[in-house]
Amino acid sequence: MPFTAIVNAAHSAIENLDTLLTPAAGTLAPALAIVLFTVLVRLAISPLGYLQARAARRQQALAPELAQLRAKHRDDPMTLATETLALQRANGAGFARSLLPGLAQAPFFMVMYHVARQAPAGVLLGVPLGAHLAAGLPVFALLIAISAAVAWWSSRRFTGWMRFMPYLSVIGVAWLPLAGALYLVTTTTWTQLEYLVFRRGGNNGQ
Repeated sequence: MPFTAIVNAAHSAIENLDTLLTPAAGTLAPALAIVLFTVLVRLAISPLGYLQARAARRQQALAPELAQLRAKHRDDPMTLATETLALQRANGAGFARSLLPGLAQAPFFMVMYHVARQAPAGVLLGVPLGAHLAAGLPVFALLIAISAAVAWWSSRRFTGWMRFMPYLSVIGVAWLPLAGALYLVTTTTWTQLEYLVFRRGGNNGQ
């Protein structure tokens, strides 16, 4: 199956990175290979993240005009929908423009999730990469603390129940094997850093 072939190719890439890193990193090489491969994948799909962030910024900038349309056509849903869609299209905004780049990223995350669940051989600070929480509590405690900090950092830009969504990653770190926890901490940290970079770019008019 194509998906299995992609997962196997990702495993091979991590093994190659492990081999390259071993002379300098020693026993840390397998863990570093997972982190580095995750960063390389996220870097490769960052244009999709940029498109999603740009569409979200444009949608936010249209908020006052959208509010005016809702007030003007509150009794005419069809006209409201038509003029809202026209305004969004004219300004490169809209729900679809924000959603589609995120959906396009989903296959990459699925691949990385499966790769991380099938942990490569290796250890991190004496804990096997295939170990779970109970077998490597000190290392997991550190990753959980980092994940919780990133989740708190990320939750500040949400409102309502959405503020709690980033904390699902903390549960994931505690549930996955160590290799998966490394991937999840790396990718969620990258997501937040990417958001900050793209937001700054938007504020600078880029």
